Amino acid sequence: MTPGGVSAASTPTFLWSLGLLRSELVTTFRRWRTLALLGVLAAVPVLVGIAVKIETSDGSAVGGGGGEGPAFISQITNNGLFLVFTGLAATLPFFLPMAVGVVAGDALAGESNAGTLRYLLVAPAGRTRLLLTKYVTVIAFCLAATLTVAVSALVVGGLLFPMGDLTTISGTRISFAEGLGRAVLIALVVAASLLGVAALGLFVSTLTGSGIAAMATTVGLLITVQILDQIPQLSALHPYFFSHHWLSFADLMREPVYWEDLRSNLGIQALYAAVFGSAAWARFTTKDITA
Repeated sequence: MTPGGVSAASTPTFLWSLGLLRSELVTTFRRWRTLALLGVLAAVPVLVGIAVKIETSDGSAVGGGGGEGPAFISQITNNGLFLVFTGLAATLPFFLPMAVGVVAGDALAGESNAGTLRYLLVAPAGRTRLLLTKYVTVIAFCLAATLTVAVSALVVGGLLFPMGDLTTISGTRISFAEGLGRAVLIALVVAASLLGVAALGLFVSTLTGSGIAAMATTVGLLITVQILDQIPQLSALHPYFFSHHWLSFADLMREPVYWEDLRSNLGIQALYAAVFGSAAWARFTTKDITA
């Protein structure tokens, strides 16, 4: 099999490419592992909401002030919509990126381990097209995982706590409709914040034929980067870690919105996606596929 993929005579059509993407999406989201990951993510806001409800059942306050990141928890009893922000803040440091790392790490290595990668390339897919399809599928999982947390938190927040106008971090009041719109925007920003991890995991997946090894390596790198991001002596490097600006989504709850850290976050994710996406392409298109 040639590194370049397939001959011109077997070049896939656009509709064939859409069929390949659809097949990949269906396969990924039907796996029990994927459903289990989404189930765990959905459970986090449920547990947080129940814990807050129990803790405040006697009228006492919960959490700390400050209003950023996990401190959104102090506002949940006043407005259940804050459970969406708290759920995303609670899952973003580990649960969400770990789930993305598992799916991305297994994207190609899992196919190789199962012996199906060679047959995918025999079909008129081409290595570049197949790699792009895998990455788009992982991006779709990033969005699905984030929305799973947000929707679960919104439902639980509505069931356990009052809903209505809410107060921003800046102290101004906004309507529930505007708050809901910002919640959707925050969910999209959180999903975009996972693109760097997705590209890193896909690159690792091109380096090995073992799905378990690729998943473990991706999650290990994720943990390592977050540990390094907490070491003060490495503060000069912190802005270049993909996890450094993850909680900047809290700035969307300011009035006016503070965009600087948000732009830095999206910029660093685009950089990681470009670098590791290119590395994955360079590795995969020249790799000798034997399984």
